[in-house]
Amino acid sequence: MSVVVPFETMPQLFERLASHYEGKNRTAVQYKDRATKEWVGISWEEMRRLMHAMAGYLHKSGVRPGDRVAILSENRPEWAITDMATQILGAVNVSLYTSLPSSQVGYIIKDSGSKVFVVSTSIQLKKAEQIFDDCPELEQIVTMSELRKERPDYVHGWHDALAEGEAYWNEHEQELRKLGEQVKPDDLSALIYTSGTTGNPKGVMLTHRNFQSNAVSALGRFPIKETDHHLSFLPLCHSFERTAGYIVCMSAGALITYAESIDTVSRNLVEVKPTIMISVPALFEKVYNTIAKSVEEGSPVKKRIFNWAVATGKKVAAVRRGGKSPNPLLAAQYRLAYKLVFSKLHERLGGNIRFAVSGGAALPREIGEFFEAAGIKIIEGYGLTETSPVLAFNPFDKPRYGTVGHVIPGVTIAIQSLDDGKILGQIKGDDYPSSLTTGEGEILARGPNIMKGYWKNEEATREAIDAEGWYHTGDVGRFDDGYLTITDRIKHMMVSAGGKNIYPGPIEEQFKTVPWIDQIVVIGEGRDFLTALVVPNMEALKTYADTHGIAYKNETDLLKNEQIQELYHKEFRAYSKNASAPEKIRDFRLLAEPFTVENELLTPSLKAKRKAIEQRYAGLIEDMYAQYAER
Repeated sequence: MSVVVPFETMPQLFERLASHYEGKNRTAVQYKDRATKEWVGISWEEMRRLMHAMAGYLHKSGVRPGDRVAILSENRPEWAITDMATQILGAVNVSLYTSLPSSQVGYIIKDSGSKVFVVSTSIQLKKAEQIFDDCPELEQIVTMSELRKERPDYVHGWHDALAEGEAYWNEHEQELRKLGEQVKPDDLSALIYTSGTTGNPKGVMLTHRNFQSNAVSALGRFPIKETDHHLSFLPLCHSFERTAGYIVCMSAGALITYAESIDTVSRNLVEVKPTIMISVPALFEKVYNTIAKSVEEGSPVKKRIFNWAVATGKKVAAVRRGGKSPNPLLAAQYRLAYKLVFSKLHERLGGNIRFAVSGGAALPREIGEFFEAAGIKIIEGYGLTETSPVLAFNPFDKPRYGTVGHVIPGVTIAIQSLDDGKILGQIKGDDYPSSLTTGEGEILARGPNIMKGYWKNEEATREAIDAEGWYHTGDVGRFDDGYLTITDRIKHMMVSAGGKNIYPGPIEEQFKTVPWIDQIVVIGEGRDFLTALVVPNMEALKTYADTHGIAYKNETDLLKNEQIQELYHKEFRAYSKNASAPEKIRDFRLLAEPFTVENELLTPSLKAKRKAIEQRYAGLIEDMYAQYAER
């Protein structure tokens, strides 16, 4: 597909889309009204009016080209309106995760030098007020929540800001329009702060060209159309949703609906019936494991029907991947499989999903193959915040699960040896088809989507982007017949006591489809063997206990039960049976507390903070290894 209107900058995109749809009563975004509980659409004409009103307010408040405007908000129309207003002034968007504590909010606002801070709820307003005095360049806060009677002078209400801004825009329209027209492709569009697993986050400087090139390249191979409908629930401050679920969808003219919250996604999917789904693997894993749990608890007949349906679906998928249609008998079998099994999955996702996109982490091969068998193709991609973010994704007609597919047009990816630094091979995204196969090494990238650098951090920028313009991703991978496969992060690599290099990511991935395991972290740096810390899926575990007559007083008691412990021993034995000697897992511990953002064991983008986890559970880890040392 292609973009609805040509553009080089974000102001061009927003203004040209509004002009393109003027008079057509075209809905731009949709949200659920909290009072009426009804879904409400905002037309492009109204979005333009609101965008101009907010831009007027920001300019009246002193925001000028290059100034930073911060947003701390869930996905909602106000986020898009604030971003659009910021862009058409030539200012810079700084978006924050709503899960961040006030200390990290304060760090980002101060480091970015944000002038205006737009927040959503009263909870986010409290954080903003707590850090205001420590941020010398911050001048005012705009809140979408109801204003308190007693409040600081620097706190302003959203509706008041729009009313002031609209009057100001009408008075200064000619002057303000010129600001958007003067924005250049290489001007800064956004600062996205990485949620690193160690140290303070770094501000990634992304330009209009970065976003534009990534969106156009993605749409060159991605079949998103004007008739499509996206339910947005991944945080818009994350580069994946910002580009794929916001800029790409908008560029294609697709409708964007904002989920009420991350907790209501399941209900909202059924209500709005989107045609495309952009998500992280965790959601697909949750759906898959719920289905697997239901089948496991079912009768032998139910299990046989389910297994037959999946096998039939995989046969159909294989035929279609070869560019053919299933024969009449296989087609009839698939219709029956759909009616008996797969229709329920489609209904849970709204019934209209044409395809799904997965990014942000590795999608287990088994889950990708299951969804494809069920008639929902998941297109897995790969990228980083620093690459705006997409570097590669699977071709729509020939996805290869377990890989992240082909390099996108305009981008070049090289594999650099970890031993001697030599380039093992490279692919330009414009040169497909390619059959390149390489050894394993660090993934390097070059193209118009590579960041400008890290905000106020030239040293980190030089470490990331070398003299030849290659961005060093820190990820390990290889090309297999032109498809890019990711192994793990270099910094996650463990070296065993015997000197063996071990990547924990692929090992942990094999346990994502185990119904009793919610989270897992493999331990083994400098050790003689591997162990694991496991957060159980308590809901699945309790169901198992009830159906097998296992009595327990509380969750802690349940985790200590010998039958439950054996359940996990069985899983690790099954894995270790086929694993190489250094990668076998010899022991584990079950944890009652999950890894979360709140307990600082996950980043805001839900990646495990390995060092923090190892420090928190150092006693348990030493206990596992001490047992074997004493033998």
